[in-house]
Amino acid sequence: MHSPLQSIAVYGATGHTGQFVVREARLRGLPVVAVGRSAARLGALFPSGIACRVAGLDDPGALGQAFAGCAVVINCAGPFLDTAPPVAQAALRAGCHYIDVTAEQPSAQTSFADLDAPARAAGRVVMPAAGFYGGLADLLASALASAGRIDEITVAMGLDRWWPTAGTRETGERNKAPRQVVQGGALVPLVPSSDVPDWTFAPPLGTYPMVELPFSETITLAHHLRADTIRSFLNRSALADIRDAATPPPTAVDGSGRSAQRFELAVRLVQNGQARTAGVRGQDIYAVTAPLVIEAAQRLMAPSFQRSGALALGQAVDPADTLRSLHGRALEVFGDALPR
Repeated sequence: MHSPLQSIAVYGATGHTGQFVVREARLRGLPVVAVGRSAARLGALFPSGIACRVAGLDDPGALGQAFAGCAVVINCAGPFLDTAPPVAQAALRAGCHYIDVTAEQPSAQTSFADLDAPARAAGRVVMPAAGFYGGLADLLASALASAGRIDEITVAMGLDRWWPTAGTRETGERNKAPRQVVQGGALVPLVPSSDVPDWTFAPPLGTYPMVELPFSETITLAHHLRADTIRSFLNRSALADIRDAATPPPTAVDGSGRSAQRFELAVRLVQNGQARTAGVRGQDIYAVTAPLVIEAAQRLMAPSFQRSGALALGQAVDPADTLRSLHGRALEVFGDALPR
C-alpha cells in the first residue's frame, strides 16, 4: 500500500486550476510534484521547494518518469479528450491512482469505459471529473441517495459571473460532442427545451432564468446511481458570459488567488416519492476544485483504502464524510446531505 507521505503529481501544474491544486497540496503539508510541458514556465511559477518535472503528452517514457514514486496523479490539463488517455495510462503504469477535473462528458465517459479494467489490473483508481463540474454534484447526490432506484436527480448551478480561463475556452472549442442527459434510465442526447423554470439561489445570487446544460456530472452520476432521470441546469447569464468573447479571464481578488465569483450548486433528488435537497456555496469554481481533488487524493492514499477500478468521486469515498471535511474549509454545505 502507498504511504500517505508519497507525493501527489499535478499534471498541468502551470495552468490556472493546476496552480490552485499545487497550492492546496502545500497548504495541507503534502509532498507535491509539479508536472508540465514547459521547464521555463515551471521554473518561473514554483519555488525551489517544489519538485518540477517536464513531460509532454506524446512521450510516454517522460510521463512515466514524471510520475515515478508518486501515489496519485491529478490531471488539470485540458482539453481532457486529448490529455486524459495518455496521462491516465502513464499514471497506472507508474503505479499511481489517477484523478482529473474534466467537465467534458465524452472524456469522462471514455475514462469509465476504457480504463476500468486497466485500473483494476493495476489495483488503482481512475477517477474522472472530480472537480466543480462532476465531483460536487456527485458527492451531494450520493449523500442524499439510499439503496435502490432513484426517480429523479436535478442539478442546478448558479454563478454570479463566469470569467472563463483560456483552458475553458480551448476546451469549448475542442469539445463539440452532443450533450447527454438521462431519460428512462439511459443516457440520451439532450433535446433543448424552452420550458425551463427559474431557480432561486441564496443571496447574493437570487433568482435566475436557467438553461438545461449538462456537464460531466451527468456521466459521473449515471455511472453508479440508478436514476430514471438526470437533468442539469445553469443560469443563462453565466452561459452568456462564456459565450461572449469579450468576457475577461478571472482576476485574483485575495491572497489565495481566487476571483470574486460566487457560486451555488444545488441537487434535488427524488426517491421513493420523497424529495431531498442539498447544495454547496462558495467562491470561485476553479479554486474550489483544488480542495475537492486533494481531499479525494488523500482518501485514496489512506492505508485503509482498498478499492480499484474506474470510480466516480461519490462512489469511491464516503460522500457525507467528504462533504463534512470540506464544509467550512472550502465551501458551505447546506440541506439534507449531512446527517444531523
